[in-house]
Parts: sequence; structure tokens; C-alpha cells
Amino acid sequence: QVQLVESGGGLVQAGGSLRLSCAASGGTFSTYIMGWFRQAPGKEHEFIAAISLRGRNTYYTGSVKGRFTISRDNVKNTVYLQMNSLKPEDTAVYYCAAATRYTGTRTADFGSWGQGTQVTVSS
Repeated sequence: QVQLVESGGGLVQAGGSLRLSCAASGGTFSTYIMGWFRQAPGKEHEFIAAISLRGRNTYYTGSVKGRFTISRDNVKNTVYLQMNSLKPEDTAVYYCAAATRYTGTRTADFGSWGQGTQVTVSS
């Protein structure tokens, strides 16, 4: 399976921005649907965004639409999550994930996962 490594998390003030990166290796990156999930303390994984194989189509959960942007670079084998206008409720561990086909936006729909990167938004 494809190996995924997230980076770019950190501590930011409410209203600020962060850009997360997810580097892929060990697979054919351009054949995977890529997604971002997050897990806040004591809560289940939440779908955030997904992007199609060539980046033509993107999908967002309502709470981040207009604030977050998912993108991918199939030459660099990297997917990004640009996060703007961050809120304290965005605090979570953010995970990159890959799927071979679209079956939904649940965690079980993605077969490969990164280790996660912490994002903390202070008020």
C-alpha cells in the first residue's frame, strides 16, 4: 500500500492559517483518491475534504467549506490542505488518507493512512 506522511501542523491563533502537506511513496499516487480527516480529543474521525485523481474535483464537509482548500501535485506525489480562518474547534490531529476508488467518505472507505499531524488553534 501507499505510504503517507503528514507535516505542517502546529500551534496557531484563531483566524490564522496553516498549510498541511502529505507526501506519498510506495504506490502510484495519481491512481489514488486523496482525502483529509481529523480527530479531535475524545471524538471520532471526521471527514474534511477529498480530491479526485487529477485534482479536477474536490469535496468538502460543510464546516470547512470556504475556509479550507485541498489540492494535489501528482509530480511531487503530494496532497495539501490549506487552512484559513482557523477556529478553536478546528483543533485536532489531521490525517491524510488514500482510496483506490470512491465508495464514500467514512474512514473505512480509505485504505491507507498517514500518522497524523497535530493542529492546535488557540482563542
